[in-house]
Amino acid sequence: MLVVKCPVCGAEGDETDFHAAGQAHVRRPATYDPAHVTDAEQRDYLFIRYNPKGLHFERWRCDRGCGKWFHAARDTVTLEFKAFYGITELPPADVIAQATGQWADYFAERLKRQNPEGTEA
Repeated sequence: MLVVKCPVCGAEGDETDFHAAGQAHVRRPATYDPAHVTDAEQRDYLFIRYNPKGLHFERWRCDRGCGKWFHAARDTVTLEFKAFYGITELPPADVIAQATGQWADYFAERLKRQNPEGTEA
C-alpha cells in the first residue's frame, strides 16, 4: 500500500484516497498556440510518456481532501515516494539531482530556462 501526502492541504492516506493520473510535467501543446499544433505534437501529448525503471515523476489528485492536483516523485522499483510538491513547482533540488535519463534532461532544460545566465537563482 502506498501512503500519499497532499502538499496543498496536508491530507495523508493510502493511494485509494488519491487519484494517480500518470506522468507529471506534461505540457499540452494547444495551451499557447492552438492554431499551429502539428499532428506529431498532438500524438506525443496523447500517447508518448516516460516509463523509467527507478525515479519517476507523477501527477496525483487529492480526492478526499482539497481536490487539488499535485506532483510526486516516486521510485517505481521500491514504490517509495521521494517528494510531494505543487503542480506548478519543480521537485526539490536533491530529488532533481537523483533524476536520470529523460528526466535528467527535462529538468536540466527547465532549470536552464528558469536561469538562462547560469548564475545562482
